[in-house]
Amino acid sequence: MPNPTYNKTLVSNARNLRKNMTKQESHLWYDFLRSYPVKIYRQRIIDNYIVDFYCASRKLVIELDGAQHYTIAGDEYDCIRTEILEQFGIEVIRFSNLEINNNFESVCTVIEKKIKGETTK
Repeated sequence: MPNPTYNKTLVSNARNLRKNMTKQESHLWYDFLRSYPVKIYRQRIIDNYIVDFYCASRKLVIELDGAQHYTIAGDEYDCIRTEILEQFGIEVIRFSNLEINNNFESVCTVIEKKIKGETTK
């Protein structure tokens, strides 16, 4: 599988997104991922996309989805994006902002199992 390159024109946008994370992204980052023993990147550029969180060692993308993702156009875009990332051998897992707000510990458990290579239901 080819390694993804990154679109350098997205660098300033990625920096801006890191500085202005959503409430849910901040919660997941500061309360779980930032201090996780495996390196996780936030707002990482992969190919022509900026992903919310990326664990390079496990080739795992973690996406947090707000309301815009639950439209027909948003769903179609996410499907295409996921297919492209999967071509690089990257797995994409998604959580809604609602899941972060209401089931934070469960989300963290799923992420941890994925990073450790354990199967989840």
